[in-house]
Amino acid sequence: MEESKIRLPKEGEVLGVVEQMLGFDRLSVRCKDGHVRVCRIPGRLKKRMWMSEGDVVLVKPWIVQSDDKGDIVTVYSKAEVEILRKMKLLE
Repeated sequence: MEESKIRLPKEGEVLGVVEQMLGFDRLSVRCKDGHVRVCRIPGRLKKRMWMSEGDVVLVKPWIVQSDDKGDIVTVYSKAEVEILRKMKLLE
């Protein structure tokens, strides 16, 4: 997979790891900036995004309550996670 096709974090977005599935369309995500956020899967992505605990995701924190809540932007595959590690974006 090419690095240019991977969705990289833009300004105001942060990488995170899914810690717990909370039910409905919500999950607990430990973000790279040190915050644990309750994130939701937006309606347009609900049926297309399947994830489980331990998956690496891209989070867009809310403008209000930015330290506590956010939206999931994308989920990375295992191959994409390896490329992110090589780019030093993940530990």
